[in-house]
Order: sequence, then C-alpha cells, then structure tokens
Amino acid sequence: MRVENVGLAFLLTFIAGISTGIGSIIAFFSKGFNPDFLSGSLGFSAGVMIYISFVEIFSKANDIFLENMGIRTAYLLTIVSFFAGILFIAIIDKIVPKYENPHEVRNIRIKNDESLKRLGIFSAIAITIHNFPEGFATFIGALTSLKLGLGIAIAIAIHNIPEGIAVSFPIYYSTKSKIKAFWLSLLSGISEPIGALIGFFILRNLLNGILSGIVFGIVAGIMVYISLDELLPTAEEYGKHHIAISGLIIGMFVMALSIFLFKTN
Repeated sequence: MRVENVGLAFLLTFIAGISTGIGSIIAFFSKGFNPDFLSGSLGFSAGVMIYISFVEIFSKANDIFLENMGIRTAYLLTIVSFFAGILFIAIIDKIVPKYENPHEVRNIRIKNDESLKRLGIFSAIAITIHNFPEGFATFIGALTSLKLGLGIAIAIAIHNIPEGIAVSFPIYYSTKSKIKAFWLSLLSGISEPIGALIGFFILRNLLNGILSGIVFGIVAGIMVYISLDELLPTAEEYGKHHIAISGLIIGMFVMALSIFLFKTN
C-alpha cells in the first residue's frame, strides 16, 4: 500500500462521494432525463466493480496471504474475508428499514408533502450509512494503485447518481426548495470521504501483512455485493434488460483493457 497516495486517494473518494449532487440536479430536470443512459451507466459501473473485485482486489488479497502461509490456508482466508465483506454490507442493508433503504427505493411516486419529505430525509440517512464502507473501499483501492482507485471511484460516482435522485426528488417536491434538496443529497455523499479517513486513521498502523489481505478481501466482497444488490437491479429498473447487460459487459471490457494497457511487465 502506497502511503504517498493518501492525498490523491482522498481526492478520488471525495469526488465519488459528491456525485450524489449530480443526481440532485437530474431530479430538478427529470422531464429531460434519459433513463436508458442511466441504466447503461449503472450497468457499466457494475461491470467495472465486479471485474476489479475478482481480477485485482481478490487476487491481491490472496497474494498477500501467500506471502505469509501455504496455498490452501491463503485461499481459505481470502474467501472468508471476501464473504465477510458481503456479510458486513448485507447486515447494514438489513438494519436500514426497506422504506428508507436506497437499495429498495424504486420509482418514487408523489404522495403528500410530509410523506415525501420524510422519505427524502430517511433516504439521506440511509445513504450516509451505506457510503461509509463504499468510501473506505474507494480509498483503499486508490492507496494500492491510483489506476485501481480511479476505476473504483468512477464506478462509485456513477452509482451515487440515482442515490442523489432518491434524496433530492422527494425533498424538492415536498419543500419546493432546490437549495435544500441539493445540499441534503450532497451531504449524504460526504460520508464517503469521512468513512475513508476514519478507516484509514484506525487501521493505518495495522495495514500490513495478514490484516492488509483481510481488508482487501472485505473490500472485494463489499463491492461485489453493491454491484449485484444495488447497481444491476437499479439499472434494470431504469432501462431495458439488454441495455443494463451491455453496460455491464462494456464496463468489464474497459476495465480489462485499462489494466492491460497499464501493465509494466
């Protein structure tokens, strides 16, 4: 892990987090919004994250374990760490009530003002909770390799757009205030860089050897879960099935090509 990348890693995480503000702006001009484009973008994001998780991060975790133990034990720890990451983010999903869970919010329909306002506020709280581990995943990826971190940051930024919509739409239509809607959606994304910094300062003196491998395994699990539980279902919801899948495949291909082009040996 390259500590000299801390500044750029934080910048990438910050940019990914504030992309919820883009979703807020889209909500203001939803009549001209192209759902097929968002569907393809979310599929692309899922493709990037799934490919990175299995080809780069999962493999990195296994390599770290191999430096400290035998092949079978190393692989066992890798898969345990991977599924621990899935379990961790799944528990967060379970704790957050479905009505307020951004993973469960689909096709927001206009109700009364108070109901919409409540939906927006609780969506912001839920997204804030979810963004802590996402920010840490982006940050750790960028610390390892700026190329890897950039891919994760782009994927997370795309996936944050519909989360910004989920917050901004109900707040805007219940309060008629674009400023309130924008700032609330933007603030919900700020938890990503905050989560990154908290995780880094807690673990910075421990991120070596076996613990570093565990962190990589957990990050891979978190990213795969987000892709399968959130990105792909949302892509299907906004657009046609084949648009989402095409985006997924293109995302994988682009990530594979970028990794190949940046190979130094």
